[in-house]
Amino acid sequence: MSIGNGRAVVITGASTGIGAACAVHLDRLDFVVFAGVRKIEDGEALQRQGGTNRLIPLILDVTDDASIQQSCAIVAEHVGTSGLFGLINNAGIAVVGPLEAVPIPDLRRQFEINLIGQVAVTQTFLPLIRTARGRIVNMGSIAGRAAMPLMGPYSASKFALEAITDALRLEVQQWGIEVSIVEPGAIATPIWDKSGKGATDLEAATTPELRMLYAGVIAGVRKVVAEAANRAIAPDAVAKAVEHALTAPRPKTRYLVGADAKFRALMVKLLPDRVSDTVLTWVLKLPR
Repeated sequence: MSIGNGRAVVITGASTGIGAACAVHLDRLDFVVFAGVRKIEDGEALQRQGGTNRLIPLILDVTDDASIQQSCAIVAEHVGTSGLFGLINNAGIAVVGPLEAVPIPDLRRQFEINLIGQVAVTQTFLPLIRTARGRIVNMGSIAGRAAMPLMGPYSASKFALEAITDALRLEVQQWGIEVSIVEPGAIATPIWDKSGKGATDLEAATTPELRMLYAGVIAGVRKVVAEAANRAIAPDAVAKAVEHALTAPRPKTRYLVGADAKFRALMVKLLPDRVSDTVLTWVLKLPR
């Protein structure tokens, strides 16, 4: 296969949602897209969406070193001396629930996928990116700037990804590699259903005493999350931000996507913690 324009990118977590939207969008822009998926049928479905032979599925598990190494070998064989134009670290999950009740194995899995897996993939693909003087785009979240009750594990992983992005950007600038992070607000993706099911499962496994203690918090957050899901914008908006991060002569270091993300970022910037807590307590109708 020819990589004629030299613009080959790897996207992790491309089976659905933001990752799939980015894969299809960049394919239409004539990028060669290596789309990381967990199952063969997910890759086949994604290829049907893309409609070109430039979209190549990779069976890639960001928590499995052998899977990462194998994927890198496949990409290296295709790109040859051209190197890798871009890496989009998108794979992620959302573990939700009161911190007192979240099982520690679930907390570890949250960080393994959302943070450690991103670093493992980046380490493996960096030599190819260095060859092309390519770019790295990490998929963060407004939750990485502003935490919400019951979203502690997810927010913590995204806060950590912000730090990783800042450190990496300074470390690799010597080779002309740009590093950006995209911070979406509410995006219409399957993560809402998955996290909702996870929250229900966690609640079912929690002791009656803990369920009673956090009933008010859970009720308030569930209502607001449901309203946010109804207002969620299409993942194409994120794909366009990723496009800019990959192609702009001087990309932004951070991309806020969605009006809600911009509003929350402004709150964090302008309001003292106690004032912000008061506002959120009122909006979420949290017990005090």
